[in-house]
Amino acid sequence: MMKTRHILSVLVENHAGVLNRVVSLLRRRSFNIESITVGHSEQPGISRMTIVVNAEEDEVEQAGKQLYKLMEVLKVTDVTNLNSVAHELALIKVAAKSQTRAEILQIAQIYDARVVDASPSTLLLEASGPEDRIDGLLNMLKAFGIRELVRTGPVAMQRGSASVGIKEMTRPEREMAVAGNGTGPHVN
Repeated sequence: MMKTRHILSVLVENHAGVLNRVVSLLRRRSFNIESITVGHSEQPGISRMTIVVNAEEDEVEQAGKQLYKLMEVLKVTDVTNLNSVAHELALIKVAAKSQTRAEILQIAQIYDARVVDASPSTLLLEASGPEDRIDGLLNMLKAFGIRELVRTGPVAMQRGSASVGIKEMTRPEREMAVAGNGTGPHVN
């Protein structure tokens, strides 16, 4: 089998140490995490992790089963092949001499990037969108000199009315739902 890129949406209880336990579990299974983004979800006390890994299909399935063994993990969904939107955010500091500023601003406009800071020698651009669009912008800006770059990695959500969320429920109800999810028992 061939390793491919997978985007996992993982709903977890928002407690100290949960991120460390999730990352440690994946590390022990020799997964290389390309990116991980964590933030609040639509439910109080629940966070959504978006984890990008490069792995074979069966390895990702096994990782999901292992993640469910962590008490704080409520739901794991591989959104890679689902009808979803995946966007990331990038902050790009590019060298901008007075004679190149107009051209950089034109490129930024084409890619829907906006200037969030400027100095006499640089422009700081903010861009968001699909990964290939961010890659395209970076490719266009390379000629001017990228001084600094930070990218979030993707966050993903299913299109339409489909949802990767969980209905609002009590903890015992969540434990019962997770145990019956078809990926194996929820073990403490």
